[in-house]
Amino acid sequence: MNKLPGQAGIVIIGGGVAGASIAYHLALKGYTDVVIIERSELTSGSTFHSAGLVGQLRGSVTLTSMMMYGVELYRKLAENADTDPGWVECGGIRLACTKQRVEELKRQVAWATTFGLPLQEISAERAQELFPLMSTEKVLAATYLSTDGYLDPSLLCNSLANEAKRMGVKIFQQTRVTAINTRGNQIVSVTTDKGIINTEKVVAACGFYTAEIARMLNVRVPIVPMSHQYIVTGAFRHLEKNAARIPTLRDPDNLVYYREDGAGLVMGGYERNSAPAFLDNELTDVVPKDFNGKLLPEDWERMEEIMINSSMRVPAMANAPIRKMINGPEAFTPDNEFCLGPTSVKGFFIAAGFCAHGIAGAGGIGREMAAWLIDGHPTLDLWEMDVRRFGAQYKSYSYTLARVVENYEMYYDIRYPGDDRKAGRPLKMSSAYQWHKQNGAVFGEKSGWERVNYYATNENPEYEKLRPEGWAGKNWSTAIVTESLATREKLGIFDESSFSKIEISGTGANSFLENLCSNNVNKGVGSVTYTQMLNSRGGIESDVTITQTAENTFRMISGTALHTHDWAWLTDHLSADGSVTLKNITASLTCFGVWGPSAREMMKQLTGIDLSTTSMPFLSMRQTSIDGIPVQLVRVTFVGELGYELYADAEQGLKLWEILWQAGKPYGMIACGYKAIDSLRTEKGYLYWGSDITPEETPFEAGLNFAVAKNKFFYGKEALLKKELKKKLVTILLDNPRAVVLSNEPVKVSGNIAGRVTSGGYGAYTGSSIAFAYLPVELSAIDTSIEILVFGNWIKGKIVKGPVYDPKGLRVRE
Repeated sequence: MNKLPGQAGIVIIGGGVAGASIAYHLALKGYTDVVIIERSELTSGSTFHSAGLVGQLRGSVTLTSMMMYGVELYRKLAENADTDPGWVECGGIRLACTKQRVEELKRQVAWATTFGLPLQEISAERAQELFPLMSTEKVLAATYLSTDGYLDPSLLCNSLANEAKRMGVKIFQQTRVTAINTRGNQIVSVTTDKGIINTEKVVAACGFYTAEIARMLNVRVPIVPMSHQYIVTGAFRHLEKNAARIPTLRDPDNLVYYREDGAGLVMGGYERNSAPAFLDNELTDVVPKDFNGKLLPEDWERMEEIMINSSMRVPAMANAPIRKMINGPEAFTPDNEFCLGPTSVKGFFIAAGFCAHGIAGAGGIGREMAAWLIDGHPTLDLWEMDVRRFGAQYKSYSYTLARVVENYEMYYDIRYPGDDRKAGRPLKMSSAYQWHKQNGAVFGEKSGWERVNYYATNENPEYEKLRPEGWAGKNWSTAIVTESLATREKLGIFDESSFSKIEISGTGANSFLENLCSNNVNKGVGSVTYTQMLNSRGGIESDVTITQTAENTFRMISGTALHTHDWAWLTDHLSADGSVTLKNITASLTCFGVWGPSAREMMKQLTGIDLSTTSMPFLSMRQTSIDGIPVQLVRVTFVGELGYELYADAEQGLKLWEILWQAGKPYGMIACGYKAIDSLRTEKGYLYWGSDITPEETPFEAGLNFAVAKNKFFYGKEALLKKELKKKLVTILLDNPRAVVLSNEPVKVSGNIAGRVTSGGYGAYTGSSIAFAYLPVELSAIDTSIEILVFGNWIKGKIVKGPVYDPKGLRVRE
């Protein structure tokens, strides 16, 4: 066992809890041709200095599911003294000291019910009974989850590693990786200071060393090691024999957390003056070669605010003896989600960037990565954690650092719907950005792009009475109503230049797309197709519109945030014969949408071509020019109205926008933003990939049968046809139009939880609160009464035949 093998099926770099969990889960699946390479000793990176708290309820369905699995695993390991990770299922308390935080807790309680998590709202006094050391000062409410707890991170790592080893996994400590070797774009071997291992799969699960390892292959992993501090007190409280363990305690309004440690406490938090670690003058993470099992210097000045807040919440902390301070580097990402999955180099996988909740997530991370490595896909939709989600802007070290620092310092802040990150802006801008700015635009940000949310100049106080209640009204504006009504009744112009645009060309482009797309795509130059691309389980991997711009050239359009995902899906399926070429044309093409009843008349005046439905039907494209600017006019819509998207060279974008703006004035056209698009698409029943449709849902479940061609083969078709239809997406109208869902709210049918909301919103034109949800087929009948829990109130409603607006689609086809 002391000699490094010359061959391995999978090499895992990193002997922390992630690497150990991946190896353990691979072995559970019967795959043991695995080698763990650890530069020092097991747990010597971030694992050994983690605080060990395990909380389950998180901000997404996927992450919560992973955390719940982790608790199941730790509970199982604790049954055997030889594998016990020190698991203590003491429960967890979360406090609310502001009205806004109370709202957050109520929302969490609501959607915890859809997981079967026993999260309950409790009073400040009940929280104090459970955690007697705490003061109830300023506490308005709290929640308690009895199945939360904590463990010993080093024990967990060693337990998983020993079990993996027992099942046949090989572990080599004191072994450093010096190179990862490729042939073409495929991993072929790993070079270490003890020899070479031939392998086609490598997992970089090495915490804050991961970005450095990935740079060996010119792969960017945007993580930054951040200094994270906590203190461990000496004994200062009396412990009764056989007394119940006190729960973990989080007070996010005061930035602190606690867990017991014998007769003392562990206390830490997320300070507002954060400190990145190991960054050189170019802001590159350069971890010292000998930084193994070490900590960073104590920084008491930076800990001062946390210490003051801690003593307010737990008064005994003011005089508690401090046994030690732990200041350890933790790998943080720009969006507080893990970095998991394959990269652009075939066979090279990442499992890192755990943002100080990697211990809680370790079980789920191991399970999902093992499935990804062996089965080719995880068991859950992991796009929010996929390392490929980060766009090219994260190749910039300064941009990455700005985002990571902002993320760390806002770790405990409430994120309201529509809140946008501020760091690193503006980065990517439309050709018409300055026009928008000069004309009252209020900008949001998506994947680095500045996008118009709405125009303050369109605000109308008469519509204030329509503002949604609660959080849904936080970033809402009356301008959304103005812009929505104008689009429905007259004319609206939208800047959609941030949308992902990928050109697919070459002699093999036709067959390539026909194989990947569930709908017929190769229908002739000028044709436009709405289609999905499915995975091997029949789930929706991409939701796109494809325009055939030439015999062997196609343009694929999808959402702003989906470019890296769709690009990865396409490249994963490219053949090696070079017959298909992909090109990112997002920034080089301007895209403007002109929609509304007067769209045809206005565009006819500008182009002079026949735009009648007979000559240019819905889902078609025509080449034209406007004042000498070459334009591709595409009859398509995401708002449910007659109209067009105009594609032109970005260098002429501002000129084109100004021409369109002047031409639209006689028709009452107004400039509109993405908030109006969201309202209009909700009324029209147009779906969002990542919420309404995901890799876990099929087109049949989502009601997208019309986009599935029955007369051809396509990837995923066999699984799609075999899958039994057990659930379907339904449209729900709520009785209270101002009670607007955000997503993940539980849906009750006949008194029982039957599903959760995927998305929804306020339909400004129809004046209705609309929600989408998957329900069992037998409960999805039209007119079925339902209830949705919106911030503590069960709002009544009913299932309706969607879409709510123009259900026959006459407006877009006339």
